[in-house]
Order: sequence, then C-alpha cells, then structure tokens
Amino acid sequence: MAVMKTIEVMSESSKSFEDAIENAVERTAKTVKNIRSAYVNEMTTSIKGTKIDKFRVNVKITFQVD
Repeated sequence: MAVMKTIEVMSESSKSFEDAIENAVERTAKTVKNIRSAYVNEMTTSIKGTKIDKFRVNVKITFQVD
C-alpha cells in the first residue's frame, strides 16, 4: 500500500499560467521526491496598468512517501 502526502505551493510567472505551474513542480522537485500529481487549486493575476503583470497559481502537489 502506498502512502501519499499533499502539500500546497504558490508560484508565479510573467509568461503564463502553464509556466507558473511548471515552475511550481520543478522547484518542488528539488526537495521532494516521487511527485505523482499536481492539482491547480486557484489561478489569479496581478495587473499593471491595463496589462497582466504576473500569472499566479496555487497548486496542490501530491507525492509518495517512502
């Protein structure tokens, strides 16, 4: 039987939501092994003037505990 754990990570990108999600997973993978899934819980933006400045995501990352 596998034991799984979920953590919540916040990330941002100036490019896209997809890039922000990839940043969250890549950065988490530096310290967490056996990542199995990423669930995007929330997506927001920050605005400067009339343009989107940052794409922000709140991601739940699930990994297998050894």
